[in-house]
Amino acid sequence: MLRSRLSEALKDSLRAKTARVTGTIRLMLSGLKDRDIAGRPKGITAIPDDEILQMFNSMIKQRRESIALYEQGNRPELAKQEQEEIEIIQSFMPKQMDDAEVAAAVKDAVQKAGAASVKDMGKVMAILKEQYSGRMDFSRVSGLVKQSLG
Repeated sequence: MLRSRLSEALKDSLRAKTARVTGTIRLMLSGLKDRDIAGRPKGITAIPDDEILQMFNSMIKQRRESIALYEQGNRPELAKQEQEEIEIIQSFMPKQMDDAEVAAAVKDAVQKAGAASVKDMGKVMAILKEQYSGRMDFSRVSGLVKQSLG
């Protein structure tokens, strides 16, 4: 499903001559192709949508780190470009959960895992990644899980 949306969006951006959108979608498709190639020895011909969403999350994380560096280096024009790319990538992702939904999901996952201490954090994160992949920022969620377990 995501693959076809990306292909259609690329065609539309080429027709509309929107360079930023075209470039960003090409980067996304390139990353997707790299992951497909890496999966071939394992017998995977095409990675599933949940892994594609994880790839999108990592792309967003990379851009956020770049924005911080560009702002430190007093390069607002480059930070703006990165922010535009984030918005384009997010347009292909499901709606992100708000803070209240994330807190409820963490509480539920802690109960399902029977987690009692920080040692059980991996179990909780596995449950969250399985159920909410692409809908929450796991780098932020891990702090919330640690807080609820510690």
